[in-house]
Amino acid sequence: MRVVKRACAGLVAALWMSGLSITAAAAEDFPFGMEMTLDAPPQPGSKRVPDLDIGDNGDTVLELWCKGGKGQFSVAGNTIVFIAGKIEDRNCPAARAQADDDLIAALSAATNWKRQGDLIIFVGPKTLRFRLNTN
Repeated sequence: MRVVKRACAGLVAALWMSGLSITAAAAEDFPFGMEMTLDAPPQPGSKRVPDLDIGDNGDTVLELWCKGGKGQFSVAGNTIVFIAGKIEDRNCPAARAQADDDLIAALSAATNWKRQGDLIIFVGPKTLRFRLNTN
């Protein structure tokens, strides 16, 4: 399974570098062109909660607990691949930097997704729940 995921990630990376994106008709319900916020409380001493702004082609702007950057989502049916791009280190406190790194790792390890109304769930070794910003 790990070999298959690496091969798939390599293919997606190659397509991304060439400016292409994998999207399938079944991925129609994936919230391309929308913004979503992690379903989690702010960390102590902060009001910030990570959010993802996903473009129409899966290009993504990440604003995390402290860091920020770009990435790419590729979707085929309920299968998902996330590849982090350049992540900006903003002189983050150690705990927030680690939380950001953990979140990026969890997004990168997600293999599937599902939608329940305004809730987007990324499934992998760690399940991540995001709420669509609908206002």
